[in-house]
Amino acid sequence: MDFGDLIGDGFGVDGTAQVGLELRYGLMSGTQVGINRTSDRTIELFGQHNFLKEKPGTSFGLDAIVTLEGANNLRDHHQSAIGAILSKNIKRYAALYAEPIFVANSNPSDLGDNHTFMIGFGGRVRIRPAMYLVGEITPRLTGYDPGTTQGGFGVEFRAGGHLFQINFSNGFGTTLGQVASGGFGNNNWFLGFNISRKFF
Repeated sequence: MDFGDLIGDGFGVDGTAQVGLELRYGLMSGTQVGINRTSDRTIELFGQHNFLKEKPGTSFGLDAIVTLEGANNLRDHHQSAIGAILSKNIKRYAALYAEPIFVANSNPSDLGDNHTFMIGFGGRVRIRPAMYLVGEITPRLTGYDPGTTQGGFGVEFRAGGHLFQINFSNGFGTTLGQVASGGFGNNNWFLGFNISRKFF
């Protein structure tokens, strides 16, 4: 598939869309829990806690994350993940992220490796007061490793507590278990849209 084919297919808009809804709730300062459901009937429950907040004198921020997800509304193929999120701000203009993640039971079949260890790398660059370029890639290092490495890039716009993002990705994965399964291929790219609202 060449670039002309991507345009002809509307960057995947003509195909089936994957829709996700997520709710996060802050239990206390630095701790949040949430639930994410995608239109393929996958549900992911997650918890995240900040152990080290980046500030003058510390070189990076550190969070821990744990998840539990399952297909068919959490009835089938249960997967769990545990990992860390390291973040580094470069003044007020950019942020870098590294996320080593272990996903247990990532293989839906009984053949081959059953777990995946991957590292997500991401970044955000501010190009206007409320506009950012974003990108990410998540190579699998060991274990179950089908498909190709999932990656994506996009543009974010902030308006008060709202964030709007237009993105392009070579996969549909949004939960950690889905990302462990990789993308569809480097010649297959899809258009996506995210909107989030933060309530203070």
